[in-house]
Amino acid sequence: MPRVRPFFFLFLMLQCGLLHAETLLTSIKPLQLIAAAIQDGVGEPGVLLPAGASPHHFALRPSDIRRLREAELFYWIGPDLESFLSKPLQGREGPSIAAQELPGISLRHFGENQQRHEHDHDHREGSLDVHLWLLPQNAVLIARRMAEDLQRIDPTNSARYRSNLARFKEHLSAVDQSLRERLAGLAGKPFFVFHETYDYFEQAYGLKHAGVFSMGSEVQPGARQVAAMRSQLEAAGDSCVFSEPPMPPRLAQTLSQGLPVKLAELDALGVHIAPGPQGYAQLLENLGNDLIDCLSRD
Repeated sequence: MPRVRPFFFLFLMLQCGLLHAETLLTSIKPLQLIAAAIQDGVGEPGVLLPAGASPHHFALRPSDIRRLREAELFYWIGPDLESFLSKPLQGREGPSIAAQELPGISLRHFGENQQRHEHDHDHREGSLDVHLWLLPQNAVLIARRMAEDLQRIDPTNSARYRSNLARFKEHLSAVDQSLRERLAGLAGKPFFVFHETYDYFEQAYGLKHAGVFSMGSEVQPGARQVAAMRSQLEAAGDSCVFSEPPMPPRLAQTLSQGLPVKLAELDALGVHIAPGPQGYAQLLENLGNDLIDCLSRD
């Protein structure tokens, strides 16, 4: 009689629904990092989008839709960021928690407190700034909601979720205070970005980017726009231009050629951070360190 291979049993279990669905699933890496701190020692949260994938433009696979429908809890930023999720979420029976709708969450809108808002046509003036996870206070609110929901569906581990939340808040408070002290001397130093992602972080730590060098995902800048961007860099003098991983746009080289400008990266999604109890705090620390390394140079 032929031997039945182990992977055949796995296939049967999957088909019969004998493997447990994910307890907690998130849409993007930053939410997964927050969830990992709350589930530490109990479970591991899942994430839909691969590392480095843009939540602004993503298409779900059939396997993604299956995970989405089977997860006990699902957390996303909301329809203003992951619009591709609105229709698939209609097929979910379990709770779907949109961070942008949580009571007490602090929200910004593009163009607030700015005299000029230009170049980033993916973000219309007055529209919601969806990068809300970059404000530490918002991360605490999200973490608290995750802990409450997990205690409700898994009361056996309630004490662990509560202690994980307390540890998350304590560690994040220490990191937040450290960043405030270390970034205080950088206020007013010019830097430019390729995607208007960091306003929440800048709000928290007294920074402000000097310009956004992006024409939107579907638009290539013409010679006139490139000349205008380069003029901004020339006027700024010593400055930094930050792109996002995985690779800087070729436009960065064109704009900075021959100018006292340093090219660097800011990773708002935590692409290279492993989920764990300190993963979210590491995301903030990395942003702070990268800003300090570039803007503090002699």
